[in-house]
Amino acid sequence: MTLSTALTAEQASGRLHELTVIDVRTPGEYAAGHLPGARNVPLGHLEAALPAIRAAADRGDLLVVCASGARSAQACATLAAHGIIAATLTGGTTTWTQLGHDTHRPEGARTAWAMERQVRLAAGSLVLAGMALGQRWPTARLLSAGVAGGLVFSALTDTCGMARVLAKLPPNRPKATDLEATFTALAS
Repeated sequence: MTLSTALTAEQASGRLHELTVIDVRTPGEYAAGHLPGARNVPLGHLEAALPAIRAAADRGDLLVVCASGARSAQACATLAAHGIIAATLTGGTTTWTQLGHDTHRPEGARTAWAMERQVRLAAGSLVLAGMALGQRWPTARLLSAGVAGGLVFSALTDTCGMARVLAKLPPNRPKATDLEATFTALAS
């Protein structure tokens, strides 16, 4: 069966048993709840997973998911550039859960904030710090201006440099053993 470039939650739910689902969110976001059977390959580790993902694609259709669909669309573009066809979940896991579909959570997993929430906290904190410090040192207001410019750039390009930086923090990084287990599961 040919896979379209995007599947709705209803379409994916009906085909979940035949799809290989790759969740490109951070490990913390993945632990907070993911589609049943989804494998976690954070977006920043996608290139390293290409051989395993190619093997999975040779066996059947791929569905790539994230929180909203933005990172999964990015991942699908990267995969397509390497000759791997995959679909993205329209609306991501947010829409999936809003529609009442089942999500799995690893037992005992610590729940991290969604990346969007982490970005809002970091950006807001930096803007406030720039404004507060700007009362004493006017040039500190440039911090606030820089964050504002970054947010505008992020919106225009649908990318987020701050999210890339935050993804490198320990709660958002996968353990090497987890990645290796995921690569092995995808390849076999």
